[in-house]
Amino acid sequence: MKKIYWTVAMLTMVYMSYVPIAKGQLPFDEIMMPKGEICFAGMYEHSSWSQYWEGTYLRENANIGTFNRQMFMPMLAMGLTKKINLITSLPYISTEASGGTQVGQSGLQDLSISMKVDWLQHRVGSGRILFLTNTHFSRPVGNYLSDYMPFSIGVGAPEIGLRGIGGYKMDNGLVFRIAAAYLWRGQTEIERNYYYQDGSVYSSFMNVPSALNIHGAIGYWAFENRLRLEATYMSLNCLTGDDIRAYNRPQPTNKMEVSQIGVWTQYYIKADQGFGALAYFNQTISGRNMGKATTFGLGITYQFKVN
Repeated sequence: MKKIYWTVAMLTMVYMSYVPIAKGQLPFDEIMMPKGEICFAGMYEHSSWSQYWEGTYLRENANIGTFNRQMFMPMLAMGLTKKINLITSLPYISTEASGGTQVGQSGLQDLSISMKVDWLQHRVGSGRILFLTNTHFSRPVGNYLSDYMPFSIGVGAPEIGLRGIGGYKMDNGLVFRIAAAYLWRGQTEIERNYYYQDGSVYSSFMNVPSALNIHGAIGYWAFENRLRLEATYMSLNCLTGDDIRAYNRPQPTNKMEVSQIGVWTQYYIKADQGFGALAYFNQTISGRNMGKATTFGLGITYQFKVN
């Protein structure tokens, strides 16, 4: 029987740039924390799939059943100044499948540090035009096997990203936002010295494709800015790479593409500081060399001011 595999590695990278943090602050949203404020967040995320795209062909994941991935992630955000915020995160990830004989992986993945800058807020009509940027850097800290697909917890390569964020926030609580990012990725070291990528390659290093990431949202703030609701769209497209070959495993060199739609909500007990809770849901609607995943996440935040 044909062995059917898929990689969770790129989904890991996608979700790392998707999960909420600190006062609803995301790497791709318009939220900024005031100077001297700190927010801790604890996140849990679960994703699963039983179908995957081999290239652009959607297959059933027959030999390993349903693939499951769980993530536990502490996060920290702080307002360095009124216009500059710092965001850090370090996820712990575990993977497993309901069938087959292969065992999953678990451990710390990649440390991510990002800086968000508020460049523009200009009054236009019944709202404000916004423009921000987010620059981030991540690198592996756990000793995981990036080429152990689909059970790898990450791609094992450094990443540098630059994101532009534009939006229009209306006085009635509606928010319209679009963000676009270029993600440069380096090499990952693997435990073999030969692999095939459009020809034979004799090396223990693989080039992980760089990618473009687009995120759009329509949101609404209610109850004096204590409840936030959003409908979201996200896409990630690798700029280079190869397809999963028939009867072969996937690998970090694959050209991965994914589109997701989702909903996201956060509630603050107080409008300014203290505890908050959040939840989100995403569904993959199209892809290439990806799993057709369903994802949900839950989290708790606590924000306070440092005197």
